[in-house]
Amino acid sequence: MLIFQYSFMIRAFIVGILLATVIPCIGVVLVLRRQSMMGDALSHASLVGVSAGLLTGTNPVVGAVISTFVASLTIEGVRKRIPDYAEMSIAIILSMALALSGILFSFLGNATGFNTFLYGSIVAISDFELYLVMGISLIILLGFTLNYQEFFYLALDERSARLAGIPIRRTALLFTIFTALTVSVASRTIGVLMVSSMMVVPVAASMQLSKSFWQTTLYAILIAVFSMIAGLFLSFYWDLKPGPTVVMVCIFCFLASTLIRWRRDA
Repeated sequence: MLIFQYSFMIRAFIVGILLATVIPCIGVVLVLRRQSMMGDALSHASLVGVSAGLLTGTNPVVGAVISTFVASLTIEGVRKRIPDYAEMSIAIILSMALALSGILFSFLGNATGFNTFLYGSIVAISDFELYLVMGISLIILLGFTLNYQEFFYLALDERSARLAGIPIRRTALLFTIFTALTVSVASRTIGVLMVSSMMVVPVAASMQLSKSFWQTTLYAILIAVFSMIAGLFLSFYWDLKPGPTVVMVCIFCFLASTLIRWRRDA
């Protein structure tokens, strides 16, 4: 096929499928924990690291990983100290990230590199970023598989998890690290403005069809992978931006799944 004659598209498909497999694993836990906006907050926090990396001449992806990790730990720390208003921690980090990234952005002479992170640039992935995504994706998939039961309890009921002997503090910290890594590398590919959509929309579509935590995760991965592949094909042949196109395919899948459930329940 014409599309696979280009090495940059092959890299885009590899990175896209890996992220489409990883992102729903994180997203399903966030949605069930009522933290759907956390992806949005962390993706904006990654812009702080991106701006710092561009200013200092270092790799912005590495800067995004560091800033997102710090922000995720801060959100979890605030959430633990004021559990009755846990969602406030997300709003605080989101506000701070927007302010800091805006200040750093004002020092950038050329905004081209910064703009690629807003809407993504999956077709411009370097070899270093390809290997970084591959390594992080494998780590997260392995960690999610090994800690599946712990993440299941974390998503549904932390109090029951404590009674079942689940180390909630360690599990929450591990999940926070996974979330930070996922958001930071996804920001470079599908874009900061699209990361939270990819975390939430496939899960929302999956929840219309699934009957268990495992089914929700599996269907969300399948929907995300389909959306990624279809979005890349459409963006290539119709000359569209890949990130927004992938998200719009996700939205279509959500509408389709809603219609399927409505007809099934009618």
